[in-house]
Order: sequence, then structure tokens, then C-alpha cells
Amino acid sequence: MSLLHNHRSVQFILILCSLWLTACDQKNEYIAPPPPEVTVSQPVQQSVTEYLEFTGTTQSVGFAEVRAQASGILKSMHFEPGTNVKQGDLLFIIDPDLYQAKLAAAQAELVSAQAQLNRTQAELNRADQLIKKNYISKTDHLRRKTERDVAQATIGLKSAGVRSAEIQLSYTRVTAPIAGRVSRNTVDIGNLVGEGEATLLTTVTQYQPMYTYFHLNERDLLRLMTLRGEKVQQMGHDSDKEPDQELNIPLFLGLADEKGYPHEGKLDFAESTLNTNTGTIELRGIFANSEKPERLVPGLFSRLRLPVGKTPDALLIDERAIGSDQSGRFVLVVNQENKVEKRPITLGQRIDGMTVISEGIKADDKVIINGLQKARPGSVVNPTTATATAG
Repeated sequence: MSLLHNHRSVQFILILCSLWLTACDQKNEYIAPPPPEVTVSQPVQQSVTEYLEFTGTTQSVGFAEVRAQASGILKSMHFEPGTNVKQGDLLFIIDPDLYQAKLAAAQAELVSAQAQLNRTQAELNRADQLIKKNYISKTDHLRRKTERDVAQATIGLKSAGVRSAEIQLSYTRVTAPIAGRVSRNTVDIGNLVGEGEATLLTTVTQYQPMYTYFHLNERDLLRLMTLRGEKVQQMGHDSDKEPDQELNIPLFLGLADEKGYPHEGKLDFAESTLNTNTGTIELRGIFANSEKPERLVPGLFSRLRLPVGKTPDALLIDERAIGSDQSGRFVLVVNQENKVEKRPITLGQRIDGMTVISEGIKADDKVIINGLQKARPGSVVNPTTATATAG
């Protein structure tokens, strides 16, 4: 038993040595990890309109202060503050009694003057007959003619007095000078107004249409002048005499709480000179503001976009593909060997999550849009193609 046990122990040791020698003969080999997966997309090629963008402020096309032109007690008010009124609508009545009395007196004086004219004219007619027969002297005839002339002049004076009294009476009915939204009354009923000054009663602001003022720098002004010149040529040689609004240059507006530029108007006016202190020129757009209720009110901050050109075959990429470092903006492109290349780019305008690339890429480039953190210039990647779309 002892010899058998020893024999088996020797066999076990030999087997262990054989396994150890076999393991030592095997070599350690490095297995490289697979290339990182990235998502690529070719640029979208389409016609793109180029815009200039500004900020501006809305302003009403008409604003009027309603003041008392007649003195007296404010008798009644005929509007609801904050509502729309038409031009000529009655707003207030100032006590008219005094002015009606003045008109009646002026009319009576006119009647009296007319009677005086009739009498002097009759006497002159009789004098004309008598002087032909030498029954009266030339001096007497001249006196009667002078009396008639004075009576005629008095008629003109009294007629003017009646007209003045009528105007003063009309001032007791205070009407809206323009159409628009009327503000609150600044004077309560029963108070004396117009005594020594034209008391402010309320204001009326016109909301339709609405102006927007903004400023243009010198470089963009030159581009806009080029656009204007092209439109003038399209309209004909005589069109250079037309104002800017006849060119129908479109202008788009968006408010702070709105997406995009939903309001469409047109360029209406430009100042004649550049402000040398700021290097800008003031421009004005006009918008119909036809929504009910009106969406645009005076004093609002507005975003503006003005079309200045069109690129027929612009290249657009997903804005997620754009990176930046100390050298500027760039994109990562996968070449035919699935290697990553870094391309410096020049950006254009943004359109619905896409960005126009003016320089740096070609239409058939495969731009990395997802997995940028895994890709390094010169490294190999495993690209998966996605389709990009632009609005």
C-alpha cells in the first residue's frame, strides 16, 4: 500500500508540472477595444434666405392729448376708459349755457346789423333818384352812401362774431381727434376746466397700424442699400423717385413671449443721415396690428428680422455638431477610412435647430452629430448614419 501511494503521488506531481510548463509556453496578447460608435449625418442642402436681426421698440402711429378748449364746468363723460373710439366720437361735454347765450346775443346783433343795412340801402336808392334831378346835394348823397358802406362792414363784423360764438359753443362738445384707444379721464365730472389753460382731459392712442423703430449699423446699412438698389432696378428707371415704402421690403417681428417672428410688416422709413456718435441710422417698420385685441402696444421690446439676400444651395447641419475651442468653431468629420478629421467652420444663421455653414464643409461630408465626446481627431470610429432635416 505504501508503494502504491507513493507511485500515485509521483504521477500527480508530474501532471502538475506538465500543466505549469504548458502555461508558460502561452504568450500574453493585447486585444484592442472596438472603435467607439458615433452618429453622422450629411449636411442638408437647400435654398436659404439671409436675414439681419435687430432689436427695436414699438411706437404708436398716432397719439393725441384731449384738452379743454372752452372754460366751464365739466358736465358729463361719454366713454369707457380703455376702450376704442372713432375719430369724432363724443368724449365730454362742458356746460354750454354761457356759450349758447353768447351765440344768441351775436345772432341778435347780426339781425340788427342787417336791418341797419336794409335801411341805409333804401335811403341810398332814394338818394340815387333824387341826385339825378338835383333835389339833393352831392354831399348829402355821399353821406348816405357812406352810411350804407358802414352798415355792410358791420354785417361782416357781426357775422364773424356769430361764427366765433358757434366755434366757442362747439368746443363744449369734446370729441376724439383721432381713432384709437382712449385713456382714463384725468378730470372728474363737476370740476372747472379750461380756466386760464387748456386742461388735459384724457389721451387717445392709435394702435392700428403700429410702428417699430430700430437702428442699423454702417456695414449692414450698405448691404440694405444694395438690396434697395436691386429693387429699384426691378421697378424701373423712374422708381428711384419713389419712397422706401413703395419698395415693399418685408420686415418680420416677434415679441419677448413669442416663438419666431409671427408678425409681418414692411420697412417704412429711414433717417437721411448716419449718427456719427453711434455709427448707426434709425429705421422704422410698420405693422398692420390687426389682431383682436391688438397684440402690439406702444413701448414693447421687439425682435426684428430683415431679409437681405438668398443663397440657393446653402449647407445646414445640426447645431449639436458644432464645437468650439481656442481656435474657434469646428465640426468633426468622418472620412472614407472612418478616421475623424477636425474642420474649422464659418457659421451662418440658425434655422429651426440647424445652422448654415458658410465655409469649412462640403455637401458629401459625414459630420458627427452624436458621440462627439468619444471622437478624437485622427482616431477611428464606427459611424452610424442618420438623416438630418431642416425646416
